[in-house]
Amino acid sequence: MNAHDDTLTAPVSEDDHVRGNPDAAVTVIEYGDYQCGYCAMAHPLVRQLQQQYGEDLRVVFRHFPLTGMHELAMPAAQVAEAAGEHGDFWAMHDWLYDNHDRWVADGVPGLQQGLQQLGLDESAVARTIESGEPAERIGQDMESGRRSGVNSTPSFFINGRLFEGDFRALGQQIRAALAAG
Repeated sequence: MNAHDDTLTAPVSEDDHVRGNPDAAVTVIEYGDYQCGYCAMAHPLVRQLQQQYGEDLRVVFRHFPLTGMHELAMPAAQVAEAAGEHGDFWAMHDWLYDNHDRWVADGVPGLQQGLQQLGLDESAVARTIESGEPAERIGQDMESGRRSGVNSTPSFFINGRLFEGDFRALGQQIRAALAAG
């Protein structure tokens, strides 16, 4: 196990889920849990920051389901990852956060509702989950998070450094990173 000093240990790669300009001046990596209420609250802010900073901001999402607290976190992450195997990661990601309270209340049937609403092939997604690939990918994200000092969600890294504090101050840190060049 690597000792960490709150720096990202796994650089962004082509395997990551990335939104935005690959050459952006600032990269924000979020380690998130779809069942986490704070992650759901942070989601609209992250989208707003992406709109605000446009080409200057790249956002990366990595899975960090807190399975000891959230029984639906792993199934939701697997559904998102499986949707990603079929080209729809971001659509499922957004749906999970935008409809957080509803699907959490409905449990696994709520996840199926998301697939239906997005028009995804439920049997293809189920086969992808059964293949074990989504679980393996989620495990890799979780391990990179642990090595980087993540122990709660949402956890954000800005240009490789762990952001500490209220996620609502994320915009200030992005501005500071842009100003620092």
